Amino acid sequence: QASRLVELPYSSSDDDDDGSLVGDMDLLPAEQDPGVWCPVPPKPSTFSQCVRYLAFLWNLLFLLLGLLALAVGVWGLLAKGSLRGDRLAPLGSDPMLLFALAGLGASTVSLAGCLGALRSSPCLLRFFVGAVLAFAGLEVLGGLLLLAARHRLRDALQDALLLCLLHYQDEPDLRFLVDEVQQSLRCCGLSSYRDWETNPYFNCSAPGVQACSVPASCCLDPWQNGTVTNTQCAFGVLRLGDVAASTVVHLGGCMAQLSAWLRGQAGGIAAGAAVLVLVEAAGVLMALKMLRDIAPVGARH
Repeated sequence: QASRLVELPYSSSDDDDDGSLVGDMDLLPAEQDPGVWCPVPPKPSTFSQCVRYLAFLWNLLFLLLGLLALAVGVWGLLAKGSLRGDRLAPLGSDPMLLFALAGLGASTVSLAGCLGALRSSPCLLRFFVGAVLAFAGLEVLGGLLLLAARHRLRDALQDALLLCLLHYQDEPDLRFLVDEVQQSLRCCGLSSYRDWETNPYFNCSAPGVQACSVPASCCLDPWQNGTVTNTQCAFGVLRLGDVAASTVVHLGGCMAQLSAWLRGQAGGIAAGAAVLVLVEAAGVLMALKMLRDIAPVGARH
């Protein structure tokens, strides 16, 4: 009896051990199967892969364009010395600053889109989508403001042209812009060629050799030997009468012709704005498609 009492606990413990081993053996396959607890994410479809690579190339193109605009803006600022300590005050009115800022913004957003598509980063893709939507909102707001204030645009344009005339000799960018407008539209000044008397360098009381003159871009034939611009073709024109001046320069101003040209280009401007919106919409849709492909994987982790 003593041996039986000793053997019973021993045998019962063996049975428990066997049962626990059997239970452990039943649980091991479930614990060792990674597909039950951490399912393997499905392989992206061919369409998703195409969207990913297309989004990368799409943003790479705009990244290069943004870097090009940034380089042009910085080169223009350095060439004119606008970044020197004594020229920081007029920096805000420098047109090249617009190129630099636009290039910096476009390259930053495009870089986020490139890295987001390449690394499938939800954070970068969300930043890209938010930035593009913010730009689109600003563009729509600007368009609505232009439509609402279209009747005041003529006065604003006239003030801008007058400012260009006053600072014609001070800013190379403004000089280039005014010369291109006057040569292309075959005009001179705002309402007439005598508007150049407001410029301190062309005024008849000015001490320089350009007194009582107008820019060479006002001349009927500004070319010398057909290749080189004759900068002295309009010297002394403001001393002449209208009849004599009409044989040398264009008498009509640029304001009316520029307004008519802008009205004629309204269709092209609208088409360009529509293309820009489509380009931005395509980038946003591709980013959203990649976010939808990434979201299930992120949810499992």
